[in-house]
Amino acid sequence: MNLALFDLDNTLLNGDSDFEWSQFLIRIGVLDRELFEAKNRAFYEHYKAGTLDIQEFLDFQLKPLSRHARKTLDEWHRQFMHEQVLGMITQPARELVNRHRAAGDVCVIITATNSFVTAPIAREFDVEHLIATEPEHNGGEFTGRVAGVPCFREGKIIRLENWLAQRDWDLDSFTETTFYSDSLNDLPLLSKVKNPVAVNPDATLRAHAEKYGWQVMSLR
Repeated sequence: MNLALFDLDNTLLNGDSDFEWSQFLIRIGVLDRELFEAKNRAFYEHYKAGTLDIQEFLDFQLKPLSRHARKTLDEWHRQFMHEQVLGMITQPARELVNRHRAAGDVCVIITATNSFVTAPIAREFDVEHLIATEPEHNGGEFTGRVAGVPCFREGKIIRLENWLAQRDWDLDSFTETTFYSDSLNDLPLLSKVKNPVAVNPDATLRAHAEKYGWQVMSLR
């Protein structure tokens, strides 16, 4: 039995769903462009540089969810999927996931982006298992806070280990463990699996992959 782990943004997607969700809300007039666009771009640059304050970012990203009914948010997300996300999914990304699924591997999308944004994207890839940052909710409505450990950097390891333990597994339960990611932020988890794969990697991850002989590939 093999385990295939996939980062989402800039790995399976040709773009960042977290960033684009905020840009979408700005475009349809839900968020004020003057107040939010510069902050959104600044957070994205910090993420790419490996200097993101995850708690500060989640406060920025999750607060808007608490200001609107879940039904309305779901309607906006359907529009977001149609107008933005589907165009970010490349054929090579679909084929990679499908190869692992056809081989009978346990496939998991593991992402720092919150599950409200990413669950419909995981369904589009036909991936049953999603480990993501979880927005807190009360009676089905979002509170604007995060629930539990954010699925970011070392938090991805914590969340994955908890997910595996719930199924009486650990990483050693699998013959092969593979993780596909583009980002230096995923170096902690990439270093834990047997087969780390740098996908469309940033400069830091590419240098690390070349130094340690990791596979480098493109899904673009």
